[in-house]
Parts: sequence; structure tokens; C-alpha cells
Amino acid sequence: MTGQRVEKDLLGELAVPQEVYWGIHTQRAIQNFHISGRPVNPSLVRALAWVKKACCLANAETGFLAQEKSVVIQKACEEIADGLLSDQFPVDALQGGAGTSTNMNINEVISNRAIELKGGQKGDYAMIHPLDDVNLHQSTNDVYPTALKVAAIFRLRDLSKAIANLQGIFQQKEKEFATVVKLGRTEWQEAVPITLGAEFSAFAEAFSRDRWRTFKCEERLRVVNLGGTAVGTGLAAPRDYIFSVIEKLREVTGLGLSRGENVMGETANADTYVEVSAILKAHAVNLIKIANDLRVMNLLGEIRLPQLQAGSSIMPGKVNPVLAEAAMQAGMKVMGNDAVVAAAASRGTFQINEFLPLLADALLESLDLLIHMDGMLAEHVKCITADDAKCTAYFNASAMMITALLPVTGYDRATELMKEFSAGTEKNMRKFLEQRLGEEIVEQRLSPFALTALGYKRHG
Repeated sequence: MTGQRVEKDLLGELAVPQEVYWGIHTQRAIQNFHISGRPVNPSLVRALAWVKKACCLANAETGFLAQEKSVVIQKACEEIADGLLSDQFPVDALQGGAGTSTNMNINEVISNRAIELKGGQKGDYAMIHPLDDVNLHQSTNDVYPTALKVAAIFRLRDLSKAIANLQGIFQQKEKEFATVVKLGRTEWQEAVPITLGAEFSAFAEAFSRDRWRTFKCEERLRVVNLGGTAVGTGLAAPRDYIFSVIEKLREVTGLGLSRGENVMGETANADTYVEVSAILKAHAVNLIKIANDLRVMNLLGEIRLPQLQAGSSIMPGKVNPVLAEAAMQAGMKVMGNDAVVAAAASRGTFQINEFLPLLADALLESLDLLIHMDGMLAEHVKCITADDAKCTAYFNASAMMITALLPVTGYDRATELMKEFSAGTEKNMRKFLEQRLGEEIVEQRLSPFALTALGYKRHG
């Protein structure tokens, strides 16, 4: 049977499993919050470890923390940042208290691991205390939002790379399909002729905008409130520590962070996260739209999506566009998370936002979903092939190709030709037009270059 140690807090005593690195505050949170069934996002835990290391360095530099304590606290922070103690953060992602349970969890894990590194036993807080040493000159209200911004910045960088890769794959397909002539479609109806390459170029361009927006919105997160303690006034923290801790955080993370000019404002308001979440929603919108277009093009037979798995338990041979559907679902989840972020940000009260745990969970989940989904979709799109014959068949059968001949026929003549084609026995519009207008003119106007050039060049 697992041994236990007994710890105390203001509410009394509580038994904690002897082998774990967390303490009484975490144990109470485990008991209190059975909500989502999943722990705090690992990227937030990693960022909290970096923040705690920065605070430790600042406290040591300003003489408030003994060097012997600082060394082992730093080591514990580094181990957490490297993921070595990932199973020691069991608190539910959704928790009351504005993130206090998560902050206490990491304080206790750092403390007990540092104690262990000094040769002590877990729970011997006389050696290194979770609050008096690890959390010195800090509050959940400045540590937690700062860590959330740091975590989000690093994940945004990962997302920007993932989008760039996805954009590049679509650009490759743009070149590969440059000469495949097909019908464009508007409002679920046949429209003017285009090329499959041009269609994929439009997909790539949408992701190009997503990449740029994602890259730029990192700037929104670089202003933090670390050093502001409870409400942004820096109460109970020395001034030299407050000025030092931002420098240390920059060193630890390598990020261009700065303390807000109005730290109370940074502590009380969460609108920055709403702005970033909206950028993620924009990418989700493009992901849904393009994934849906791909599955419809696959249905029409113009492209062939890679076959991944059997599509039915009753219909033999059925294969569904499951990756495109998964991309759409991921996008929908991100759109839902955006609404959650906005709702959580709007419900902050006076000097802090009590709902940052929900906001953090939604924002970081969106980042994770998009990063993973973009990577999977890129590999999927890489294997898409075009059915040139099917595209040509649709194209040749459509009377709408007459639009490309308008500079030659004019609108009224084109209308008469369409009526004649509809009433006749010839089912190939291209052949019909070649008979009426001449092969050379039709070939010139329906070439891939002419169909995708920006307008046409007048002669004479």
C-alpha cells in the first residue's frame, strides 16, 4: 500500500500520497474539481516552470533568496520545463480560483523536487517552502496570465510553421495541376472555366493570409503583468525585484517580453486573448471551407483524395473523406473555443479575471488542434491526384464555357449559341463551338493560360 504524508493548511490536515511531488493544496484541488477529466495543458505547465525560474533568478539576484535554494529551485523548474515531471500536474483544466490551484500545484512540485535534490524528504518545507520560497513575491494573478501568454506565443510560432508547410503543399499542387482545365462553380452551379491549379492557388493564398496573421499576432501577447502581484500594483513585492523579474523572464524564454505600462490594466483585462483567438478562428474558417471543397471535388471525381480506411460497416467498398471531415471538425471546435474565450474574458470582475482557467484551456486547445490538424492535412493533400479526364468531361459538356468566348461573340450571340446547343443533339459544347466559331479561336480562348490570365489583351 502506498505510504502517505500528512500536510497542513488553513483548513486543517490532509493526507497526501508519499511518492507524489504535489502537496496539500493540489490534493484539495484534485478532490474539488472533477469536471473535464483532463489536466492543465502541458504547454501552460512548461511556461509556468519558465516563469517560476525567472522569479527565482530575480529573487536570488536581489538577495531575497539564498543561493543554495535558488540552485535547486532552478533545477526543478528546468526538469518540469523538459517534461520530466509531467505526471505531477493532475489538477483539472477547469477549476475555480483564477488558476490558483495550478499555481499551487507547480509551487508544490518545484518545492518537493528541490527538497529532494537537496537530499531531503518530500513535505519537509522547512528546507524549501512552496510559498515563502518558490512563490516569493508572486501571485497567481501575475504568474498565471504571464505564463499563458508565454505558452501561447510558443504555440503560435509552431502554428505559423505548420500553416507555412500547409501553404507550401497547396502551392506544389498549384503547379502540378496548372494545365488541368475544369469548371469553376458558384452557388452550387456550373460557372466559368478555370484550371485546377488556379483553384489550389486560391486555397494556398488563404493559408498565406493565415500564416501572416498568426505570425504577427504574437506581438499582442508580449506585454505581461509579471511583478504586479495580486492586482497589478506590485503590493508585497520589492521594486528592485519587479524590475529584475521581467529581464530574467526574457533571458529564460528568449522572448521579447515587456512589463505593461499599466500593470493593473493588464491584470484586470483579458481582451488580448480574445484578439488572438479571433485570428485562430479565421484560420479555422479557412480550414473548414477548403476541407469541404476538397471533399466535394472528390465526390465529383475531379480529384482523388488518399483512401485511408473503410467507410462503412454495412456498405462494402465505401471509402469516406475522413481526413477532410476531421479538419472540418477541428475547425468547428476552434470556432466554439473562440466563443468560450470571448465569454470567459467578458466575465472578469474588477481587478482580475476569475475565468482564466477556462480561457486558457480553450485557447491552448485551439492552438494544439490547429497545429496537429494542419500537419495531418498537409500530408494528406500531398497525395491528392487529379482526374484530368473527369475534369475535361465536365468541362466539355458544360454550356457555361461560352463565357470565355464573350470577347468574340458578345452576350446576345453567346445566348443564341447556348440555346442552339441546348436544343441540338451535340452534347460536347467544345466541339459545338469549334464547329460554329472555328477550332483556332476556341483553342486560344480555352487554353489554361487564357483562362487564368488577369483579363485578355485587346488586338488592333
